[in-house]
Amino acid sequence: MALTKVDQTMVSDQVFGRRNLFVNGDMQISQRATSVSNVSTTAYHTVDRWELTNSSAGTWDVSRDESVLPAGQGFAYSQKLDCNTADSSLDAGNYLIWRQKIEGINLQHLKYGTSSAEKLTLSFWVRSAKTGTYIVEFYNNNSAGFKIQSQSYTISSADTWEKKTITIDGDTALGFQNTTDAELLVYWWLAAGSTYSGGASLNNSWNSGVANNTRAVGQVNLADNTSNNWYITGVQLEIGDKATPFERLTYQDQLRLCQRYYYQTEGQVYYNGYGTSADTYSLSNVELPTVMRANPTVTDSDTANGTSFQTGAISRFMIYGAATNNASAAARAKLYAVSEL
Repeated sequence: MALTKVDQTMVSDQVFGRRNLFVNGDMQISQRATSVSNVSTTAYHTVDRWELTNSSAGTWDVSRDESVLPAGQGFAYSQKLDCNTADSSLDAGNYLIWRQKIEGINLQHLKYGTSSAEKLTLSFWVRSAKTGTYIVEFYNNNSAGFKIQSQSYTISSADTWEKKTITIDGDTALGFQNTTDAELLVYWWLAAGSTYSGGASLNNSWNSGVANNTRAVGQVNLADNTSNNWYITGVQLEIGDKATPFERLTYQDQLRLCQRYYYQTEGQVYYNGYGTSADTYSLSNVELPTVMRANPTVTDSDTANGTSFQTGAISRFMIYGAATNNASAAARAKLYAVSEL
């Protein structure tokens, strides 16, 4: 039997291993909620790992959408932002940004700060009722002195899915710190007041000491009308100067990656009392499904029993609180462990 020669273009570091530096780029994990209305604050609202940061640029309905998707691409979900209250005249400091932050320990193979710094390619599917110029910003958050660059893309046709690809050069001068902190931040600007957009030209290469007003030059104001919306899915950031097909992970693998930053458990969580009086304490360990980024902050949806938490490890946390006559204390309805960037 004749051997088939493997295409050399398909055998490279770019296509082996986990390529996508983002987590949950296909929006399939949404532990907190699938929709939230009238959002005016900065938070992780619906799909895991994707944060909306809003500084007085309207209010928004944020959801994981199952019906508006790029045809034939194999995506089951998109992130949808729908303008609920408009702001047609932004104050100078107003902005709306959708973003993800990446830990430094996951960036060392990019070789930033050396002569071998790798190119990066960002690809994504996007759709909006509002056409025009949009900005994506790359932010190296090195504590020795951050560097940023911005690139533009255009939504050409209203209410139509379009695939965008952006390639940037690696930075040979400043590396990413090898920490579990946010070292690379990628911002999708959606609205920007003059503080961020009023400069003469866009800062489109790695620079430090950048004037704020060059960060989002040309950005349309997505918040200017309640008919505006913005959808995105299939978001991938990878080494190299070409966009490869979107990296597909199983639901279980994607969930585990998300649980490093946020873990939610529902149902009965019991803990047994020690001692004989009503004011003695009881305790129990809750094992986490994966090692979290940092010691989590734990909260409880049922506070009737005065439960407290001791977060002494990134792989488990401890429940303790007042027991009743050495009996098992009340179960919790829902527990949240958070170690977001």
